[in-house]
Amino acid sequence: MNFDLTDEQEMLRDTFARFLDENSSTARVRQAQETDGFDPALWSELAELGAFSMRVPADAGGMDLGLFDAALLMEEAGRTLVSGPLAEALVAARLLGQLGGQDELLRTVIAGEAVVTIAAFDMAEKPLQWIAGGAVAKAVIARRGLEVVLVAPAGGTGKAEANLASTPIAEIDLTAGDIAVLGAGEKSVSLFAAALEEWKLYMAAALSGMGRQALKMASDYAAERKAFGQLIGTFQGISHPLADLLCDVDGAKFLAWKAIRDIHDASDEAGPTISLAYWYACDTAARAVAQSLHTFGGYGLSNEYDIHLYNLRAKAWPLIVGDPQLALEEAGRRLYAGEAATLPDSGDVPLDFDLGDEARQVCAEIAEIFATKVTAEQKAMFHYSWEGYVPEVHKLLAEHSLLFPGLPEHLSGRNITPYARIAAMGEMERQGYNTPGANVAAMVAMMIDKYGSDELKAEVLPGIVGGDVLCSLGYSEPSCGSDVFAAQCKAVQQADGSWRIDGTKMWTSGANLASYVLMLARTNTEVPKHKGLTMFIVPLKTERVTVQAVHTFQDERTNITFYDGVVIPDSWRLGEIDGGVRTMSAALELEHGGGFSKVMKAMIEAAEELTRELGIAGEVRTQCRLARSVAHLWISDMLAYRSQWASVEKKPNHGFGPMAKMYSSEKFLSDSRDLLDLTAPASLSKREGPAGFLNQCYRHAAGTTIYGGTSEVHRSMVAERGLGLPRTRG
Repeated sequence: MNFDLTDEQEMLRDTFARFLDENSSTARVRQAQETDGFDPALWSELAELGAFSMRVPADAGGMDLGLFDAALLMEEAGRTLVSGPLAEALVAARLLGQLGGQDELLRTVIAGEAVVTIAAFDMAEKPLQWIAGGAVAKAVIARRGLEVVLVAPAGGTGKAEANLASTPIAEIDLTAGDIAVLGAGEKSVSLFAAALEEWKLYMAAALSGMGRQALKMASDYAAERKAFGQLIGTFQGISHPLADLLCDVDGAKFLAWKAIRDIHDASDEAGPTISLAYWYACDTAARAVAQSLHTFGGYGLSNEYDIHLYNLRAKAWPLIVGDPQLALEEAGRRLYAGEAATLPDSGDVPLDFDLGDEARQVCAEIAEIFATKVTAEQKAMFHYSWEGYVPEVHKLLAEHSLLFPGLPEHLSGRNITPYARIAAMGEMERQGYNTPGANVAAMVAMMIDKYGSDELKAEVLPGIVGGDVLCSLGYSEPSCGSDVFAAQCKAVQQADGSWRIDGTKMWTSGANLASYVLMLARTNTEVPKHKGLTMFIVPLKTERVTVQAVHTFQDERTNITFYDGVVIPDSWRLGEIDGGVRTMSAALELEHGGGFSKVMKAMIEAAEELTRELGIAGEVRTQCRLARSVAHLWISDMLAYRSQWASVEKKPNHGFGPMAKMYSSEKFLSDSRDLLDLTAPASLSKREGPAGFLNQCYRHAAGTTIYGGTSEVHRSMVAERGLGLPRTRG
């Protein structure tokens, strides 16, 4: 897996970023708006850096760089609001080089001496079209039936007129100018169609850059602006929407990245991913700039503040080809109606989202075990919750050293490299064996191994790693929820050194199945709350522990547990006295920033099956809503991949784990609601099959936004780590 750029791409991006910071400043953007929205000096300077030759074939005098290289330029162009039709010029220059016959025009385009742009629609069907850059373009490349033609607009260029973002667009009658045929036949038309797909990817990259910069501006403002005596960035009403949009903006970029990689791999997902990347970026950028402007309050409406420039251009740039919702319909057809897309060449792509050969081998081994050694009766017991624990399967996986792939070899029984570990956990989920019990047991085993006494390592650890016992977590309490540092369950040391534990723990899922609970207890009331906690291993199978069931509407059991004078030896303490917070950090070694994409995928597949049964699979509304869920699924995957990659490769991590978990759980919830609507009233039923599964997903999804910390907690983490906002909680 790789999210890194090559050294050459780092240099390319940094070069354009520095250049555009200086030469496409908001002052220059404003200056260009006073005329026709075009900056000819900037255009010439971009040419000197090789911008317009990037995608031109080498045999036509170009650099023949890849899609990803050009997308990096477009992200910086969006960030700096480039004054000119750059995306259109990139694809037009490539077409001139591919089709040939216009060597002198191509030379002037590469040199920045002339602007050539592209028309989105067949001029035989739509002769009058809005053209990006039409007010300054020397020529427009268009399709005319089975021909690709070069149109020199009547009067030299189109007529400039006032428009939403003061860009050099123009409405041009393409039949009124001089026309030269560049190419005819299927090959030429295919090259033109591929150019339009390329344009969508460039626009997605540009909009993601624009949206991220708007969020940065809003965050910087919120980190210095005060209201009611406090920085407004501390208000969750300000920070949480920005955190949500950061996930969306990065997700839009990663969809474009996925599309480029899919093109390179000749994946069937390439065509729909292009459509979804473009649609999602259009929607996300519009929402990101609107929320960012709102963060500035009344000042955001003032022409003196630059944020309004982003608000206007985020809407204006893509609307030149019409309603972005049409791209969602296109994605639906490509996913569900067999519509093919003509794809551009990708060139070299450094991005790699593959977990590797070892991961495939481990997954195949797990699949073989479930196919040959797990019975149908055992599979019938599987459930996403703790109640899906099957002791025989748990033990079977331990015997094959596959129960704890995230643990080091001396605990798990085999050396599985990090990406293969990630794949192994995903494969078990794909098999339907969701293992919260195994995940918690792995965490407890890690902590005992790192902080436990010799007695714990001899008496408790072998049973955990051998797959014979489970462990539960005793963090939350009825009065403090996610604020685990406010725990009041007391541990008082006795004269002989042992500890007496009294109190209550809430949400101790699996306590009815487990032998031990990993407990965070209050050992000191004279210090700040987070400094007076200690971690213990506490046996659950004792008469001084009461486990009371708490059933949820999700078909899930959790528990409230009561501890009435439970005495344990000091050797069952983990870490230092009052050092429980430091001890908890060991659990972070197992954090890979995953989400809920496996169940999201299963939910979409169930919805697809149910829509076929209901006879609505061919309807546009059905295809659109399924396609939207697919976009959320793929973004969930990409955010998780980034988090996992950053963790494994020890990269700077700006809240990537919380972003992956929060986005995935929130989209699982919203999509489960929408797909329930789409398939109603059949989805009301709990009958076995796709309807019952969708029904369960709707109920399950609510809990995912709470497990492991609520979405609100994760939004605060994303705001602080990803956007640099001040703390939103005490």
